[in-house]
Amino acid sequence: MPELVRLYIRHSLIGFAISGVFVTGLLWLNIANLQHLVFSTSGGWLAAFLLFFFNGLLFASVQFGIAVMSMAESDEPGSGRPESLPMSDVFSPAPVRIEPESVHRS
Repeated sequence: MPELVRLYIRHSLIGFAISGVFVTGLLWLNIANLQHLVFSTSGGWLAAFLLFFFNGLLFASVQFGIAVMSMAESDEPGSGRPESLPMSDVFSPAPVRIEPESVHRS
């Protein structure tokens, strides 16, 4: 199996594990009376599963995005973001000439 596919599967499983912890925490702490809604209604388990699933998709994609972006780091000196940007050229004041308005519009 290619390394990138293994990386995707591993970080997707990590994202779904984080989602499981998150949804369990939501139910255990009874945030917004969610525990009562899930356990006392007939479709509550479906709602809990959908909450887990869609949060899992979100956390898995964020986890994979962080993993892919962290692969781009380079060990070469001088690469990456510069320490300071020359902002004096960009934000230097420019003189503005103001002439009195001779015609007034009504």
